[in-house]
Amino acid sequence: MHVLVVHNRYSSAQPSGENRVVDEEVALLRAAGHRVELFERRSDDIAARSLLGKAAVPLLVPWNPAVRAKLAARLRAERPDVVHVHNVFPLVSPAVLAACADVGVPVVATLHNYAQVCPPGTLHRDGRKCTECVGSVAALPAVRHGCYRGSRLATVPLAVSLSVNRRRWWSGVERFFCISAAQRDLLVRSGMPAERLMVKHNFVPDPGPRREGAGEHLLFLGRLAESKGVRLLMEAWDAIAADGGVGVPLVLAGAGPLEAEVTAWAAGRDDVRYVGLYDPAQCRQAVARSVAVVAPSMAPETFGLVVAEAMAAKVPAVAAGHGGFVELVEDGVTGLLHRPGEAASLASCLRRITAEPDRNQELGRAARLRYEQRFSPAVGLERLVEGYRTAIAVRPGGANGAPPVGNGNEGSRRGVRAGRDGDGQ
Repeated sequence: MHVLVVHNRYSSAQPSGENRVVDEEVALLRAAGHRVELFERRSDDIAARSLLGKAAVPLLVPWNPAVRAKLAARLRAERPDVVHVHNVFPLVSPAVLAACADVGVPVVATLHNYAQVCPPGTLHRDGRKCTECVGSVAALPAVRHGCYRGSRLATVPLAVSLSVNRRRWWSGVERFFCISAAQRDLLVRSGMPAERLMVKHNFVPDPGPRREGAGEHLLFLGRLAESKGVRLLMEAWDAIAADGGVGVPLVLAGAGPLEAEVTAWAAGRDDVRYVGLYDPAQCRQAVARSVAVVAPSMAPETFGLVVAEAMAAKVPAVAAGHGGFVELVEDGVTGLLHRPGEAASLASCLRRITAEPDRNQELGRAARLRYEQRFSPAVGLERLVEGYRTAIAVRPGGANGAPPVGNGNEGSRRGVRAGRDGDGQ
């Protein structure tokens, strides 16, 4: 199969789970013998733009006509079987959907977050879950609250894009990959076409190192942000420390807006270590030496890569009991779920996960088995290819349909799909 992957890469200033998922899927497909090409833009390139070019970036968020033209030309030249869209913000834009329609190439899109119904994609505001824009045509609540980077002005392009391109997404994508059933359920309730939404969990490569023994520390690995539950974790840990601790330290690895706060909180303590950013190899080793990985997100995560990575390493997780975490962690079997946003519940789970080493190792073995059955590369490849084949088959004319009728420049589609007219945008 010939696949063209479209992705706007996030800034390299901080690690991106989404970038990693894209890279790992590309590698997985290529290793299985599929031809995979990339159409990418990079947020890092914005810094090199002129002042005028930087000022124009918000205008490109809803629609980038240059991307439409360049992608359409490439599609006509390369003739992929399917286009797989990931992130389009801020430089790619939904114009890629029009390019695919121009040439008659089927599209699948992975929904890594909730950007289809929430301008910043998080369903989180002011320390709590927020669904005010779900089902809202204009996404005005997000603008009013300044949900993207705390700025009304910065939120406007995202809200405009969501509003004007909603129907384009819903009609221009043959299959959406939701990375959890919880995400799919919410999107269906918001009005997205249920028949186009399929659950395809992210897969996690086998990490190599697996835990042997009881583990040395509890580990938070991720972005240091309120939405990730960092302040909640600090509150819960202070309560545990006041009761004498749990016998192992808490290690926090990552970067983000709360870095200075975390650094100050951890300074001078024997029971807490802030280690900054780890490289991938250090992450794998830190996970494999953990009693448990802690994922106390305030926002309902669409998946939770760090939890799946822990499971692959035979390490249980303590996670917030909402969003995609409830599909990863079977409470009391592969880890523990705490009540979202409740420090006392989180503290109780951290005490329980460290209190019985033998029970903890049982949880770890069950977590590894669940990983093998649901989140391994073999399972991920199967679901990925299934989605591609379904998208190709449901195009007008089906998988054995006639080549598209074009203007003479379209050429043959090798008998696997039919085309459709562009939308005139």
